[in-house]
Amino acid sequence: MSHDDEPREGAADGDRPREDAVHGERPCAVIGDRPREGAAKGDREGGVDGGRAPEEAVTVTGLRYAFGRSTAVDGLDLTVTAGEVFGLLGPNGAGKTTAIRCVTTLLPVPAGMVKVFGHDVSTDRMAVRRLLGYVPQQLSADSSLTGRENVSLFARVFDVPRRERAERVAQALEAVGLAEAADRMAGTYSGGMVRRLELAQALVSAPRLLILDEPTIGLDPIARTGVWDHIMAVRAASGMTVLVTTHYMDEADQYCDRVALMHQGRVRALGTPRSLTDDLRARLGDGSSPTLEDVFRDVAGGSLDDLDKGGEFRDVRRTRNTAARVG
Repeated sequence: MSHDDEPREGAADGDRPREDAVHGERPCAVIGDRPREGAAKGDREGGVDGGRAPEEAVTVTGLRYAFGRSTAVDGLDLTVTAGEVFGLLGPNGAGKTTAIRCVTTLLPVPAGMVKVFGHDVSTDRMAVRRLLGYVPQQLSADSSLTGRENVSLFARVFDVPRRERAERVAQALEAVGLAEAADRMAGTYSGGMVRRLELAQALVSAPRLLILDEPTIGLDPIARTGVWDHIMAVRAASGMTVLVTTHYMDEADQYCDRVALMHQGRVRALGTPRSLTDDLRARLGDGSSPTLEDVFRDVAGGSLDDLDKGGEFRDVRRTRNTAARVG
């Protein structure tokens, strides 16, 4: 268990997140094929697609989770719309990873309700798992296997039909830019390549919902950008929903349609990156240009930890193991 599963003291009872109105749309860095209808930001103006209520990919209602006397998630309410990139943001200890593990069925839901495309994670786990692709914080690639062998292993785990496996594995590797390096040992990959390999592992089952827990942790800025370029390219081509946890506010501002700022087990602010920063700018009234990190400081009174490191395969393992211990 990481410290992300453990709250910090002082959460006030009855706190509610701010839901800010959308102040327009920002251009999004999308690479690859044209997205399916409803997948792009502009298709969901005001949260309505073509006059119909948008489909809910993830619905979390009153979720609570405690480890002994420590409450990790404290009454979480959250809705992720199908086709959007949704960021669950906050520092180590906010409860992000615990919430994600409940959505992915890795942890039970002791109080509240969690649904994925209408399937209750408590009563219909297998149906939920068939809809998911999951990239955890912990290293999931095997350095003693080639990139292709790693992805093939996940194809078998996710029960991709035997006759389709080779093609699906090749497609996943191509989608993340690893086709040429597919037959190299993963232990020779750089940190950014390892993360892209893990993304391919999650994509091989063609998930409707891709869940990424700190997808760029331990990477240098160039590698971080490369990973996100591939995430956005696949999302644009397939229209899949992306739920990502991160404490890199710059990434959330650039790539997420909406974000929820989480602190001490609760959502403190919710909206588009632009609406949240515009709201703070209006309240400050001093002509400043606040960032998402400024919004976080405003609603939670703290700062964010930065784990911006790089390195080779063994460095990635060491960085993520350390990150798991500290949150």
